[in-house]
Amino acid sequence: MRPTLYTFSGAPRGWRVLLGFAFKGIDADIRILSVSERDHLKPEFLAMNPRAKVPVMTSGDTLLRDSIAILAWLDRAYPAKPLFGETPEQAAIIWQIAMECREYLREANRQLLSRAFFTDAKVPQAGSEDDQTFQQESALVHAECHYLESLLSDGRTFLAGEKPSAADALAYPEVRLLQRAVETRTELMTAAGFGYPPDHYPYVAAWKNRLNALPEVAATMPPHWREDTPIAKSA
Repeated sequence: MRPTLYTFSGAPRGWRVLLGFAFKGIDADIRILSVSERDHLKPEFLAMNPRAKVPVMTSGDTLLRDSIAILAWLDRAYPAKPLFGETPEQAAIIWQIAMECREYLREANRQLLSRAFFTDAKVPQAGSEDDQTFQQESALVHAECHYLESLLSDGRTFLAGEKPSAADALAYPEVRLLQRAVETRTELMTAAGFGYPPDHYPYVAAWKNRLNALPEVAATMPPHWREDTPIAKSA
């Protein structure tokens, strides 16, 4: 049965699943929830996820509400083009990178991008307590970008090898959200030490551009980016 995904436009965890569908060539029914209409708090959605978080995926009698669980389920339900590799060695590498992105890159981005997208995005006054916090937030994101840069510096095409995997599905939304912040909150992100990825992280930029060039990946871009509306919060 055709999977149905419920998510917000631009929500990084939901975007992971969209990329899972894209990498595997799965035709899914995508339901973009409205933040302004508080769709995630309506009874019909709370019946699927009482936590009021996205993503949620249904397929027949299957209901899943965690992005990693959904990606793992996709590999069992649709074995072609595996997201977690074909050998134990590949699986170990992919899971390692994916979990590090889930644990560290997402949290680092959450802190800095919450400032960029959900506040007035003003650069803190130099030497202020807020400036110290801002510098710490920026340093965390740079550390994770250096990690991705180190992975890609050996010439691999994607984060875990020559094919897109779950590792790319977790990392790509974070890098694209950083680029979005640079494009729309330029002064703040410049103060954070970020320009466009080629300026600081050339291997990450090349990897991002390889993914950008895939039509199925381009189709996952957040619809609201075309309307310049705020990025929605997610689980």
